[in-house]
Amino acid sequence: MLTENTAQRVPAIKGPLGGRWLQLAIGIVCMAMVANLQYGWTLFVGPIDAAHQWGRASIQVAFTIFVVTETWLVPVEGWFVDKFGPKIVVLIGGLLCAIAWALNSVADSLTLLYVAAAIGGVGAGAVYGTCVGAALKWFPDRRGLAAGLTAAGFGAGSALTIVPIASMIKSSGYESTFMTFGLIQGGVVLVLSFFLAVPAKGVLPLAKAKVAQTRRDFAPSEMLKSPVFWVMYVMFVMVAAGGLLATAQLAPIASDFKIGDVPVSLIGLTMPALTFALSIDRVLNGVTRPFFGWVSDQIGRENTMFIAFFLEAVGIVLLMEFGRDPVLFVILTGLVFFAWGEIYSLFPATCGDTFGSRYATTNAGLLYTAKGTASLVVPFANVAVSQFGSWDVVFIFAALVNVIAAVMALFVLKPMRARALEQSRVEADRAPEGEPRLAN
Repeated sequence: MLTENTAQRVPAIKGPLGGRWLQLAIGIVCMAMVANLQYGWTLFVGPIDAAHQWGRASIQVAFTIFVVTETWLVPVEGWFVDKFGPKIVVLIGGLLCAIAWALNSVADSLTLLYVAAAIGGVGAGAVYGTCVGAALKWFPDRRGLAAGLTAAGFGAGSALTIVPIASMIKSSGYESTFMTFGLIQGGVVLVLSFFLAVPAKGVLPLAKAKVAQTRRDFAPSEMLKSPVFWVMYVMFVMVAAGGLLATAQLAPIASDFKIGDVPVSLIGLTMPALTFALSIDRVLNGVTRPFFGWVSDQIGRENTMFIAFFLEAVGIVLLMEFGRDPVLFVILTGLVFFAWGEIYSLFPATCGDTFGSRYATTNAGLLYTAKGTASLVVPFANVAVSQFGSWDVVFIFAALVNVIAAVMALFVLKPMRARALEQSRVEADRAPEGEPRLAN
């Protein structure tokens, strides 16, 4: 039997080397390494079409396949993380991403291009789901900020490589660019995977969140029976659809506006409008994730959603009206991406607050499949443009769904979550389950 004195001599449980902040940093870097499979894709569409004449709509099917496989398999990958730990899942994810880009470099048919997209989606999803889930688990007291910083790696990480990729495509061809960057990015993820860890019992800080959180952990099967989950899912699909249209179609939009290669000078830099827009967009799309995540930690998730989604709708309408001016194209696409990227911090944080930490990786992964559902509309944008001869229909659709989602955040999701959290408090009081927590 331990006496008080002997108990005091028991060493404190220590976390991994560098603590939870190093784990967060590793997750951010891994996310940045797989980001170009999505955010750099638009640079390759034109060169691929020029080389093979497959048509933009057919090529963009590969983007949809990537997003679907990246998102819809995350719950399965989350299960593997819970079963075998993050190291092996992220290691395999890095290998798959490298293989995907290598296949893209030699793809001589749409079939091979689609296969590569599916392989890359599985790999990117393994990395994405693991890193976001880890952030939710390591930072129960700062979920919005931690999820935002991690997601920022995916949103802004590609900004560092947009210019080199664009330059290499012009100088060496898209094939060499796929191979070179695929091997570099996949290799970095593979090495960093060996340093990942999960929080053991007793190494988490005492949560002092300003936002309401559940008092118990919901298994994925329980969460899927909750109406709150499905309201969040519908909202996620609506907002993600508008942003994905801009992400995948930015280069075609600039081409149709006839401004893609027009030089633009801003903040002391001069670049072609499309390259400038892509670089700034990636930065703002990354900055918005921790920014709005931090804001939501302070004022609440739903209040922040309303502000961001409504701002997104305004940005899309302004882009539709004034985007044919090269300078305004750069500025307004930046606004659109700034108001869109926060969904990848707000929704995971809201999911963790509502359904708990224990199954956070799988639960957040199930919610993340909404991005895959939203991606199904991307190829239809080219069809709509061909049918109506204008991007206006696409812009109006994207703006409208953002307004609807903003209203739903305040008047549907907020009261539903309040009732659900109160119910979880009552259930926890009836059958309390203590969760070990230690200081930093």
